[in-house]
Amino acid sequence: MPGFAPVDYPLAAARRGWHVFPLAPGSKNRPLVKWSRAATADPGQVRAWWHRWPTANYGVATGPSRLVVVDLDTPDPGEQPPERWDRPGITDGADVLAALAEQAGADSGELLGTFTVATASGGAHLYFAAPPGLQLGNTAGDRGRGLGWLVDTRAAGGYVVGPGSATPTGAYKATSPPGTPVVALPGWIADRLKPPPTATADAVLADIAGADRRRTAYATAALRGEAAKVARAAPGQRNTSLYVAAVSLGQLAAKGLLETGEITAVLTRAAQAAGAAGGDPDPPRQIAATIRSGLNKGLRVPRRTRERTGAA
Repeated sequence: MPGFAPVDYPLAAARRGWHVFPLAPGSKNRPLVKWSRAATADPGQVRAWWHRWPTANYGVATGPSRLVVVDLDTPDPGEQPPERWDRPGITDGADVLAALAEQAGADSGELLGTFTVATASGGAHLYFAAPPGLQLGNTAGDRGRGLGWLVDTRAAGGYVVGPGSATPTGAYKATSPPGTPVVALPGWIADRLKPPPTATADAVLADIAGADRRRTAYATAALRGEAAKVARAAPGQRNTSLYVAAVSLGQLAAKGLLETGEITAVLTRAAQAAGAAGGDPDPPRQIAATIRSGLNKGLRVPRRTRERTGAA
């Protein structure tokens, strides 16, 4: 907007209740703060950041903002669609989303009634309100539970570059008429993005006892105890709890009492259960990296055990 300073854009976003944070000037992937914790809707903090970095771009943290943003991209030069989408009329992410809407029996026109931003690459960000009571994460293209070719989504654990930001390849501009609301995520999209049921803490623990009869009672008790701590860890303590559990169980693996594959599987399910209960799941890559780091440390320093042998 003419006459707008860079700080005006994140302030406008914050007034909508969106949690924002600064990105390096001209960048879309270089946060200037630890965005996953620092993103805020507090105007005072926003002004303080832009006093320090007056030409910064900004990101919108989609999870705490209760947003699901559908990112419609355009193909790279020479990029060909995968076989599933290699058909007439499919040239970019917008076409893929329209085809999915048609398959679902929905009116693709409803997708145009929400707040929309044109991206620097020539695509679009469609902003939707996250469904109440349903925790959605990030998806990419056709991978996992993604929507399709050149269609990504950002929700819990993700962010998008906010309108008013600019990069060397172009600017992010709101294309919706003033006052356009952020409408609810269409149900057919939510259904496609909905994660499979996550095990509860009790289900994780119930599976442990009979999973491997070769395991000793001592190892079973240790595995169950550490999994319980992880599954019931409070938000803000989950990563530390997961690391400590991985170290402890890794020490038992070094003694041959547990298998690292079993430890990884049990702790992964326990961490997912904790995230589901807390309403803010940790990214799968973070969970995997924390377990791997803890196991590696535990394997290097095995502990002594006091297991009873049954001898008199």
